[in-house]
Amino acid sequence: MSFFEELKRRNVFRVGVAYLIVAWLILQVTDNVAPILELPGVFNRGILLLLALGFPMALIFAWAFEFTPDGIKKEEDVNGATRVSRLTGRKFDFIIIGVLAAAVAFFALDEYVWTGSQAPTAPVAHEQQRIAVLPFANFSDDSEQEYFSDGLSEELLNLLAQIPELSVISRTSAFSFKGQGVTIPEVGRALGVSHVLEGSVRRSGDTIRITAQLIEAATDKHVWSDTWDRNFEDVFVIQDEIAKFVVDALKVRLLGVVPQVLETTPEAYELFLQAKFLMEQGTSSGFRQAAALNRQVLNIDPDYAPAWTQRAALFYNGTSFGAWESAEGTPRARDAALEATKFFGNSAWAHAILVLIAISYDFDYEFAASELETALELGPNDPIALRAAAEFALRPGNLEEAIQHIEKLHVIDPLETSKFAQVYFYSGRQAEGIARWKEDIKRRPLAEYFRKSLALSLLETGDIDGALAAIEGEPAEGHRQQGLALIYETVGDRERSTAALERLIAEPNRWTFEIAEVRSFRGELDEAFNWMDRAIERRDRALRHVMYSPYLDNMRQDPRFDDVLVRLGLNPGP
Repeated sequence: MSFFEELKRRNVFRVGVAYLIVAWLILQVTDNVAPILELPGVFNRGILLLLALGFPMALIFAWAFEFTPDGIKKEEDVNGATRVSRLTGRKFDFIIIGVLAAAVAFFALDEYVWTGSQAPTAPVAHEQQRIAVLPFANFSDDSEQEYFSDGLSEELLNLLAQIPELSVISRTSAFSFKGQGVTIPEVGRALGVSHVLEGSVRRSGDTIRITAQLIEAATDKHVWSDTWDRNFEDVFVIQDEIAKFVVDALKVRLLGVVPQVLETTPEAYELFLQAKFLMEQGTSSGFRQAAALNRQVLNIDPDYAPAWTQRAALFYNGTSFGAWESAEGTPRARDAALEATKFFGNSAWAHAILVLIAISYDFDYEFAASELETALELGPNDPIALRAAAEFALRPGNLEEAIQHIEKLHVIDPLETSKFAQVYFYSGRQAEGIARWKEDIKRRPLAEYFRKSLALSLLETGDIDGALAAIEGEPAEGHRQQGLALIYETVGDRERSTAALERLIAEPNRWTFEIAEVRSFRGELDEAFNWMDRAIERRDRALRHVMYSPYLDNMRQDPRFDDVLVRLGLNPGP
């Protein structure tokens, strides 16, 4: 008799097939029952592992033993007369499988009961779920209600980001898909997330309808969805409920409680969201209008901490967009950030803004170090805190440390590449920087500074034609003229370089550092130091580049440069 025929005679094949069928049924049952009983994910994995281990044991048992009227006997001790009927044998096969499955389930459940249900004596590590919150669609009849749908989405994003067990993609990357018509699986692949939260908002007077749905990114399968028809004053309750439903749907085991939205009056909240929307336009007029609305919010509710944080951000960022001179906007940003920490001490964002102000305006690195420690402790994955950490490392020359913070930032803000590109430029890794700048320009074609940075990176590689083509598309006149002055000086066309420099100087008093760079690169050191003095006096934000800019190399050879570093709170070189 062949080995194959012997396997059939001993019912090994029949036992194997029956075992696999019953094992599949068990797995289907546990997959549906485990979520209802709130059993951990390890329960299902344990069942699968033990069923797999039991399979070869069942086959070995079928080969070696037989069930007879006289009990279980070894195969060699059984003769044809005492062999039980095929029907009885089939029953015995299923009895064996049932006993094995029951034992497996018992030991797995026993392990959970005695270990999984006990509170840990110390916090345990949890695998973070990665989620993106897309801007909710505005279904209101009034298109101007877009500020409300965008603002609600961002507030939900910020709320979920406060949960340590969740990794939430930052606004910059998540909102970059707005109006692009991309599919959920495409978003999931681009951002590296497992789930996407999206929805819609319809508002009519004081009545709102909010629909939210959580989608599995890879399959585009709806995990959870719900709709709220409420009054506008219930908007905070709705946000809290959405956050709780997301946590429950993702089966996130929290070490703490789900955070809740800080509330204010409906009138103040509406003004707050309008100011947020205007800030995101990135224009000087938008920042000034946002400041006026923000003041109204604080007049209504002076204890509303998010409004103080918003005020700090809009005055700090608004100075970079020409809304205010640095000497006017930055102290107001500092005062607002300090107020935010009084009302909302665990705001990583407020502490991060204080870090940026301390290094860019006050040149106080001791205070900045203290605030940075607090910001990173409160928000180790907060994008503003990580940007502040990168800036803090960049100022005195710690490129490698800055790269570490930027790479961590890249995890939660994968489509924001400008910080990477800037460091690559300073590190001499021009090919990588060029690729990053091109990505940023593709996503934000109207953004200032990106095309100039691309042009200067191309210039460093010797691609003069590419540099000229890139700089011509720069939307900011000052950045464009500086780029042209540097490019023409590089190719030896002093006349065109001078013409561009003169146009740069004729621009409003915003480009003091950039003029110092051009003067230094042209070897006009006295003028370069004069413009550097003016940049320091006006606390020019571009001073962040002073340690790395290749266009300041001529100044670095001059003893006067040590005094520049001292005034900036930096240690001069040996």
